[in-house]
Amino acid sequence: MSGIIHLENIQKSYFMGAQAIPVLKGLSLDIHKNEYVALMGPSGSGKSTLMNILGCLDTLTDGKYVLNGKDVSKMSDDELAEVRNKEIGFVFQQFNLLPRLSAAENVALPLIYAGISKKDRMERALEALGKVGLADRSHHKSNELSGGQIQRVAIARALVNRPSILLADEPTGNLDTKTSKEVMEIFGQIQAAGNTVILVTHEEDIAAYAKRVVRLRDGVIESDTLQEQRIFAH
Repeated sequence: MSGIIHLENIQKSYFMGAQAIPVLKGLSLDIHKNEYVALMGPSGSGKSTLMNILGCLDTLTDGKYVLNGKDVSKMSDDELAEVRNKEIGFVFQQFNLLPRLSAAENVALPLIYAGISKKDRMERALEALGKVGLADRSHHKSNELSGGQIQRVAIARALVNRPSILLADEPTGNLDTKTSKEVMEIFGQIQAAGNTVILVTHEEDIAAYAKRVVRLRDGVIESDTLQEQRIFAH
């Protein structure tokens, strides 16, 4: 067994009354440390369900999921919450920032739950904002930032816990082409700095930034290919 993520014969069904509706049908996948993977597939292919399972937001019906050496398939809800807080950084299409807080305060939020002192929280928030090129905007509230800057704050917030993996769900869905490119270049820099990045997208030009593309169809992996990664100019 290798990799930061090891999925073995993952099955997930949802129940409508007594009827089971299978969504993931025996899916196996290994993702290694510092990989950059795009998950693709048409609507209903199971990619969102897979994302939720990877992010410990949903549990398996059957199979095995090992994240960073821990078997999360058998964990309680409380244990899963702890794994989510420590191991996983989430970036969503909706930025989910709190408008009354500054960029730095938004980024520091996950650290409150981790019981870290205010001084350390702010230091780490500024460090994370530096990684996304927004150190000079730390005191600005979200209504003073552009859409691309807001998404970068959301990425910094996902990085502040120093997670094992960064999960991004359609992270450019609400952004124009130029801003999408800027945000994707930041993901490239984060991966180059040593993070594992997993991206869910239905857009081919966004998937082109990843090094590996896993395509789902009808709850199974249809293809798993390595591709030439775009090279970023720094």
